[in-house]
Amino acid sequence: MTQSHAAPPDPLPTSYLTDDGVHVVTLRGDLDHDARHRVEHILAPPAGVRPSRTVADLSDVPFMDSSGINLLIVAYKAAAATEGWVRVAGAQVPVLRVMKMVGLDAIIPCYPTLEQALER
Repeated sequence: MTQSHAAPPDPLPTSYLTDDGVHVVTLRGDLDHDARHRVEHILAPPAGVRPSRTVADLSDVPFMDSSGINLLIVAYKAAAATEGWVRVAGAQVPVLRVMKMVGLDAIIPCYPTLEQALER
């Protein structure tokens, strides 16, 4: 069963859907300090879901700073605590570069497309 939800309008629109136990979170806009506080609850594992499996679709995120990195680390740790996982899909070159600089791509797998992140 597929459920789709949209977050209230804000400078970093987000949406997510749950399909076959995988939470797909789509972020649009800069993932920085201001946006982090509006989206951190979306990447956290939903209550009662074990294990948590989340794909963060970053294809429409042109910029990410340390706040975005921290957000992904928190999501990763929460998922790992439930024997789940977090994957990133569609990261643009500047975002992927930041992830590689800090080694985040070594713990959170990055896929070129959402479809590839979901099929593995």
